[in-house]
Amino acid sequence: MDLNLQDKVALVSGAHRGTGSEIARELAREGAHVLVHGFEAGQAAPVVEDIRAGGGRADEVWGEIREDAGADAVHRAAIELAPRVDVLVNNYGVAEGGGWFRSDTADWIDQYQKNVLSAVRLVEAFVPAMKETGWGRVVFLSTIGATRPAARMAHYYAAKTALLAASVSLAQRLAGTGITVNTVSPGLIATDEVRAMIDRTAEREGITGTFEERERAAIERIAPNPVGRAARTDEVAALVAFLASERAGYIHGQNLRIDGGAVGVVS
Repeated sequence: MDLNLQDKVALVSGAHRGTGSEIARELAREGAHVLVHGFEAGQAAPVVEDIRAGGGRADEVWGEIREDAGADAVHRAAIELAPRVDVLVNNYGVAEGGGWFRSDTADWIDQYQKNVLSAVRLVEAFVPAMKETGWGRVVFLSTIGATRPAARMAHYYAAKTALLAASVSLAQRLAGTGITVNTVSPGLIATDEVRAMIDRTAEREGITGTFEERERAAIERIAPNPVGRAARTDEVAALVAFLASERAGYIHGQNLRIDGGAVGVVS
């Protein structure tokens, strides 16, 4: 399926590692010129080099988007590298330990800075130009924990739920502009860290066999879902790329869960 991204410029926050790096690669494979964000100079360079080695177009931008000045730096760097940004993927976010009776006010504020305000800053920086051109895509990355929060990490789930509300509000605000706004909410993703956690769980429980066999048994214990495994980073990236495309022009203001059926709800 041709997603018609060949003439588009996409910025992916937190794309120097994990799922963000795979989203950047997928958008590049679809033809977009990708601006790969890291927090300091050189951090995203390996991803940029990998994309270029595969024949894609990519450049590095960096800045501390948890602060206003850093987001401004990312904006300045982006407009020097490309005539505009058509697709903004607010991928960056951090799930950290703590929660009720363990996290103080500063911890809660920190989670909002990382998971909500970092995205808000980039929206404020890049969306006005999208309105001028009459086309754009904004994709937020949340979590199924925003729909079904756990007892732990309350500050993280609260922040990710706030992100959902912000994205729906933005979708309403941008009605008729040619810009769509959607959220992708993954379940557990098989990043390097999660794969290591699966291995530790399997070892602790005495589970042997191939990784897929150990994964299925471990997932049943730590994050059960009907598919019986964690999401692959390329699966999440493919959904984001589709939402960034022309073909997704009538999908707007939605929260799309990619969780193997873990959240068993109708809406």
